[in-house]
Amino acid sequence: MSTHAESSVTAHCDELLDALVRFRERAHLTERWGERLAAVLGGGGRLLAAGNGGSAAQAQHLTAELVGRYRDDRPPFSAIALHADTSSTTAIANDYGVDEVFARQVRAHGRPGDVLILLSTSGASANLLSAADAGRAAGLTVWALTGPAPNPLAACGDDALCVSGSSTATVQELHLVAVHMVCEAFDAAVERAANERNRR
Repeated sequence: MSTHAESSVTAHCDELLDALVRFRERAHLTERWGERLAAVLGGGGRLLAAGNGGSAAQAQHLTAELVGRYRDDRPPFSAIALHADTSSTTAIANDYGVDEVFARQVRAHGRPGDVLILLSTSGASANLLSAADAGRAAGLTVWALTGPAPNPLAACGDDALCVSGSSTATVQELHLVAVHMVCEAFDAAVERAANERNRR
């Protein structure tokens, strides 16, 4: 490997480490989100998640951990990655426009008290902003996991975790860290609730 290639790879690691230090200052928010999700999903509610491109992959990663499992075996919980229904997304884009791709699904699947989490490195995707509006109108709690603040998506949700990173790649990497931290807090809250029920 050339010296230039090595320096590029090392620089990426250095950038990530620097961003991770800043991220850690707000990481406590993931614990609150995980605990809230455990209460909502444990009570029969559901999580709706959406993003574009790499953020769509992160959204689907989160829903997979909740429907499947994160670490230890536990009951499955209702979580839907809205972009994963390709027939719906392409039909809605064709008939109503790309900006409605997620909003229409939020109106179809969301119920008051459910949680909608929207992931965006820019925080400016029009289809996610439309989904946030639809979520609030339907009585959902809307969370934004974005890149650097300020951004429109962070401003229009109920809560936001904005990640500071100098590149899209670093923001996406920290979004994955945030997803895993939410899952960690979720599982811990589910286990506490189960233990409390068993003691009664």
